[in-house]
Amino acid sequence: MTQPAEARLRDHPDFVLFWIGRVASALAFQMLGVAAGWMIYDWTGSAVALGLVGLCQFLPMLSLSLLVGHVADSFDRRRIVVICLAVATATLAMLAAGLAAGVLGLAGLYGAVTLIGATRAFEHPTLSALLPRLVPGTVLPKALAVSSSAIQTATIIGPALGGLAYVLGPIAPIAGAAACYAAATLALLAIRRRVPPERRGPLTLTTLLAGLTFIRRQKIVLGSISLDLFAVLLGGVTALLPMFARDVLQVGAEGMGLLRAAPAVGATLMSLLLLRLPLRRWVGPSMFAAVAVFGLATVVFALSQNFLLSLFALFITGAADNVSVVIRSSLVQLSTPDEMRGRVSAVNSLFIGTSNQLGEFESGMVAALIGPVGAGLVGGLGTLVVVAAWMRLFPELRRVDEMPRPTAGARPR
Repeated sequence: MTQPAEARLRDHPDFVLFWIGRVASALAFQMLGVAAGWMIYDWTGSAVALGLVGLCQFLPMLSLSLLVGHVADSFDRRRIVVICLAVATATLAMLAAGLAAGVLGLAGLYGAVTLIGATRAFEHPTLSALLPRLVPGTVLPKALAVSSSAIQTATIIGPALGGLAYVLGPIAPIAGAAACYAAATLALLAIRRRVPPERRGPLTLTTLLAGLTFIRRQKIVLGSISLDLFAVLLGGVTALLPMFARDVLQVGAEGMGLLRAAPAVGATLMSLLLLRLPLRRWVGPSMFAAVAVFGLATVVFALSQNFLLSLFALFITGAADNVSVVIRSSLVQLSTPDEMRGRVSAVNSLFIGTSNQLGEFESGMVAALIGPVGAGLVGGLGTLVVVAAWMRLFPELRRVDEMPRPTAGARPR
């Protein structure tokens, strides 16, 4: 049976360009992550220094998130993303030039990572708010799943490419990341649909806090994004992979690239499965189960001293996390009116950034005290505790059976 034209995402050229841009941007960020992490640990041998990478990315997001939401709801979202990607391209080009000239030190690398964090503070929530205006609301859940798979695909390829390119020296993955950001800039520039804001109101404390106020009143949305926040904040081990690769598993930079890619392989395969068999029932219980599996797999990874078992455990964390991501993203986007999407997406991104980047800082600090194995074990067990607590704190989320219907304004204009 032929699908309706509306259901074929490839028939929406602006979405295809959006997908290309998101893949290229995520690919660049992952290549940078491998190169920066390995350089810093190679230069310092310090878990604390590794953790500071996450802190440098998190602080701009924390300080800018509320402003980002207002900007995304007040100006052309496509133009905002293009500016962010162009700045990221220039930053990495200068970083590569500094490495080539031999004038870049640890402070310069942290500075570049901080600036990339600032661009992502604007880019990520603005992209999330832009997507619902590029496709009909009836296929938005499918578009969200495909968009998620785009990020995961890049997260598979990016670390592997970054690790392999690092064999040629740190300049190679940095230059490759700059080229990917440039490609993303061109893809977003080519989007034809112009989406002016619903209205451009004044910047007030009320407008800045509107996203927080909306989420606080939507218990299902609050429960889903806070569950993801605390689970990944505690259970994420990404920042510790250089330590596991070199000191525990002894597999070098190439092995670290594979370790970073393993969760994305699991996430991508899960994305494809969800496209074929979308979640129609038991949405809330499925999210809790997925996060619990994420925690258990993290415990297995922390205790493993076998490279293949470690890869498999990370594969499972990625598959489980993708289920949570798709459910959370769908709940947020389908429950939010378009004129609020920028501010709600900014708060959502702040929660995600807290779990990912601040989680990397937390992992580095704990690993400095009790080692990477202890940090991973504590994080995985902490995730299971969070799941049990959130099932009691947010019974509304536990009882969600079906996805909500798209809100008004979800269709492109």
